[in-house]
Amino acid sequence: GLSQYSSDPRTEWDLSAYSTRDQVLEAMRSLRYKGGNTFTGLALTHVLEQNLKPEAGARLEAEKLVILLTDGKSQDDANLAAQTLKNLGIEIFAIGVKNADEAELKQVASEPLELTVYNVLDFPLLSSLVGRLTRVLCTRIKEKSNKENADIPVNTGPQLSPTDLKISAVTSKSMHLTWSPPLRPPKKYRIVYNPSKGGIPKEVVLDGAVSSLQLSNLTSHTEYLVSVFPIYDTVVGDGLRGVTSTLPLSSPRSLRVSELSHNSMRLSWKAAQGATQYLVLCSAAPDGAED
Repeated sequence: GLSQYSSDPRTEWDLSAYSTRDQVLEAMRSLRYKGGNTFTGLALTHVLEQNLKPEAGARLEAEKLVILLTDGKSQDDANLAAQTLKNLGIEIFAIGVKNADEAELKQVASEPLELTVYNVLDFPLLSSLVGRLTRVLCTRIKEKSNKENADIPVNTGPQLSPTDLKISAVTSKSMHLTWSPPLRPPKKYRIVYNPSKGGIPKEVVLDGAVSSLQLSNLTSHTEYLVSVFPIYDTVVGDGLRGVTSTLPLSSPRSLRVSELSHNSMRLSWKAAQGATQYLVLCSAAPDGAED
């Protein structure tokens, strides 16, 4: 499978797209280079959530390897995203070209670094790595396969994926999530949420025995996308997704004017729940400046 990234990762083809060497090579020849920024952390998260899923061709019993090829220093936190993959037993090989940051490559890559980190001065020199990298990859797959626990089930669906996401008790600042766990309890859950019209995704990691979460400190009157991913030792199951909007903040009501004089008036209103201050604006009608 292959994804390219800049500020927005893009899947070029999934693991299940091609079944022969010639098909893969032809796809490579047709590939168009994607220029732009270097958000490596976002790219690694994309690979985890989109490319290493059963519906993208990831087989539960197969070893999971990610080869990161980059020519620059990441503009976001690549280390945190890489650690999430490594904690799931996914092995990362980091290959730097030109302006890549070698210290970052070593942070992102799996141990032992002498086998998983490579750095060359320019793109044509990548060809010098092919033979060694191929031997290392094949050896690592064989080593890990020999240690693999044979009783991991191959089927997915309800076996590995939660169902029935419910979002309730929605307020202007919070919401409550519940879901039904899969037949095989996961090691952990990863809950990702962010405003649908843009915003930095936030995440919470829960123990696999828990199947509910209270999200707090949200923005009022905002539509949120919520995803729940079950995490196992060697795979991430299918995620649950939901959309809901927080409530608007309550408003003051029943504005009344009294005690009018030539230069003053008294205003009164019913309080807005949760308000700590009020801002009062007034202007001379019809188009005077606000005071």
